[in-house]
Amino acid sequence: QVQLVESGGGLVQAGDSLRLSCAASGRSFSSYAMAWFRQAPGKEREFVAFISWNTVGSTDYAASVKGRFAISRDNAKNTVYLQMNSLKPEDTAVYYCAATSGYAPRDRLNSYAYWGQGTQVTVSS
Repeated sequence: QVQLVESGGGLVQAGDSLRLSCAASGRSFSSYAMAWFRQAPGKEREFVAFISWNTVGSTDYAASVKGRFAISRDNAKNTVYLQMNSLKPEDTAVYYCAATSGYAPRDRLNSYAYWGQGTQVTVSS
């Protein structure tokens, strides 16, 4: 079991940066692959970024955020981060972190057994 708590959301202007954090509690955080998803009002939850469990930490991104967002993890702190640069109004959403201990498509919601409550990010134009 792992519990996830996101933080770092807020209201920013277009072009600004923001860093989200996801603190995990429970056992064996380093054995979980982690991801960020987001859900805008009236839209389905969508994949944003992924980082694998191992020390190499291979990553993957949605096309809409590639080159602007960066996911990282600190296993010593049981925390995963999402650095968001050059934010756009269309990035406005509730951002969720998720964890999985299995091997499944990284961009699918049902690949992840554990979810946080989300943190709101609002980007004004």
